[in-house]
Amino acid sequence: MEYTFSHLLVLFFIGAIGSILSGMVGIGGSVIKYPMLLYIPPLLGFTAFTAQEVSAISAVQVFFSTLAALVVFKKGGYVSGRLVGYMGTAIVIGSFIGGYGSKFLADETINVVYAILASIAAVLMFFPKPKGSEHVSSEQLAFNRLYAVMLSFIVGIASGIVGAAGAFIIVPIMLVILKVPTRIAIGSSVAITFISSIGATVGKVMGGHMLLVPSLVMVIASLLAAPIGAKWSQKMNTKVLEYILLVLIVATVIKIWYEMFA
Repeated sequence: MEYTFSHLLVLFFIGAIGSILSGMVGIGGSVIKYPMLLYIPPLLGFTAFTAQEVSAISAVQVFFSTLAALVVFKKGGYVSGRLVGYMGTAIVIGSFIGGYGSKFLADETINVVYAILASIAAVLMFFPKPKGSEHVSSEQLAFNRLYAVMLSFIVGIASGIVGAAGAFIIVPIMLVILKVPTRIAIGSSVAITFISSIGATVGKVMGGHMLLVPSLVMVIASLLAAPIGAKWSQKMNTKVLEYILLVLIVATVIKIWYEMFA
């Protein structure tokens, strides 16, 4: 496939906009960039990517965007090593299985898996968050280890299929089920997503769906934009961050389900 300058510019802006927003709410960006990559290029007259290609581009982009944002959150003290250890180990195994196994699935199946994941995340965001937990530090954090491992493994398998790394559902799980403070959930989810993206990226490369040029453009955009979103996140009210995440997930759910049934 040949790419014009305008085509590459569109891909860069998709990567930059998605990375700023994802850096703010602690997700890898696929919940934003997946539908943007799928629908915006053909809308502007460029060749459309298949769902397999979009998920592969998303996987490698998430790896670099989370790495860039992780540096910022780590310096701010919003990353729990224990939480990342338990959930990260489980999710990377699951994401590798899902990433490699996606080569045996049809595009329609990948879209359905993505829509279901986003729908579950949206429902969780409507549950009430525990009060008074925002003052707990990452060192004092307590959580159910069994739930953390089991849920992250399941999310890893499903998110590996769509190359999404799973942060858009991991954050709601941390907030509602594991009762993790918002800023620690966002910072730790970036680290977990980074670990998860390793398995998903390797799986996608082995599956043979990686597109070099679009991936490089998205990576450059992510490295530049993700730290900006992460810095903004540390200065914003936690409720505002939760509302932004909710709006992004719900908007994506509506868009994906509408397109599948339209």
